[in-house]
Amino acid sequence: MEEKKKYDLEERTLTFLKRVISFLRAVKKDYVNVEMGKQLIRSAGSVGANYREANEAVSKKDFAFRIRICRKEAKESSFWLSAYECGNELEDKRKALLQEATELSKIFGSMVKKLEEKGF
Repeated sequence: MEEKKKYDLEERTLTFLKRVISFLRAVKKDYVNVEMGKQLIRSAGSVGANYREANEAVSKKDFAFRIRICRKEAKESSFWLSAYECGNELEDKRKALLQEATELSKIFGSMVKKLEEKGF
């Protein structure tokens, strides 16, 4: 019998942040990239931090609130990654990060939808 692949969102969101950090370290340091990088690193880090907070929630309502923040921050990360003009050498990394941010947004969006169906 084939096992389903388990996705650990705590690990996945941490890996996403680490990949964003690696990307930002490689990007040319000009005023625009530095300012955009500050926004991107905050939103990318917030996805995982809020997911961990959700897992320690004191109520289902608190859990739902944190998951909504995860979705919002993943969408914000997608925005900043879409805005980056990083040159050809980093374009593949940017696109991969954008795809991951989009996938995380969809995962958390699905969770929000299920929570709303349950009244949270």
